[in-house]
Amino acid sequence: MKRLLPRIRKFSLTRNAALFLVTAALLAASCVLTLQFRHRTDPPPASPGAGIRARSGPLEFERIGNPARTVARDQHGTVVATFTDGARTAVLTGPSRTFAEPRTTDAEVVTKSWVRLLPKAWARGAERSDWFKTWLRSRLGSRDPDILATAFDYVAGAPARTTAAGVTYSGAARYGPGTTSDSGPARPGKQRMGSDFYDYLGTPWTFPDGVTRRPEKDRRRSVDCSGYVRLVYGYRSGFLLDSRDSPAGSGLQRTADAIAHGPLGVPVIPLTDRTPDVIQGLQPGDLVFFRTREAPGGRIGHIGIYLGLDTADHPRFISSRKNANGPTMGDKGGTSRLDGEGYYAQGLRGARRL
Repeated sequence: MKRLLPRIRKFSLTRNAALFLVTAALLAASCVLTLQFRHRTDPPPASPGAGIRARSGPLEFERIGNPARTVARDQHGTVVATFTDGARTAVLTGPSRTFAEPRTTDAEVVTKSWVRLLPKAWARGAERSDWFKTWLRSRLGSRDPDILATAFDYVAGAPARTTAAGVTYSGAARYGPGTTSDSGPARPGKQRMGSDFYDYLGTPWTFPDGVTRRPEKDRRRSVDCSGYVRLVYGYRSGFLLDSRDSPAGSGLQRTADAIAHGPLGVPVIPLTDRTPDVIQGLQPGDLVFFRTREAPGGRIGHIGIYLGLDTADHPRFISSRKNANGPTMGDKGGTSRLDGEGYYAQGLRGARRL
């Protein structure tokens, strides 16, 4: 019996070792399977650097792509701001508000998006800079007028406001002066093209290159489509304006075609000669470009500002147009939607984020 004890102990130890090895192997296999499962369920990054997160105070910043941009999330994971690389336009989440124009449409845009301009174009990592932290503290949650609110300062019925010097800088605008008479309101469809923001103001304007443009007296309180964009984004919001109608300009150019083909901002719907198949990449404040019957040679003849989805889930924009005799989000002179079979939906050719 004494001779058997060492053998029994040896056998027991050997069996325990075997059990340990088997258990370890099973645990290792389980870990491998778990890692493989997690890897398969993780979504692929949208672009190089996508999914990288960094904290700055109470906010968390995440990189995503198409186009490359940074989103800021609060402690609940809710997106509170979006910043696109190469663009000054930022979309912040704020109090809900409603944009409507009951004189011309039943559509309403109810949105929590507030569109504001950064002091400089966004670049990856800018959330760590002092200028951005100061800017964000002053803008996040602010109810000061943004790009969208400013755009509605010129629709029919908007009240007039003047500067201390007596210049009327907001209030209902028309598209342009009538061709048959300068007395009374202009008749839709009978306007000349070419009213810029300084025509609306009725004051001369000197551009950064030293060129001074003088308003035409009969164009006061008038803006065409690109003049309206320059009034909202440039004069009112501080985006640099160019005196030239050149795609090579450093500021916001004079015509829709020059802005569409220019270097400013980021294309979010590439410019083509046909209606785009997909428009989901738009965000409020983006500029949208249209081919129209009046523009020769396939040029871009019209420009507007994207507002977002209306309460019927249709993408809606606002622009200054002839048939409506001024800025409108309504359906007079063409439905202000980017989807469907309407004139502007079929004429859409691209979009750009300033």
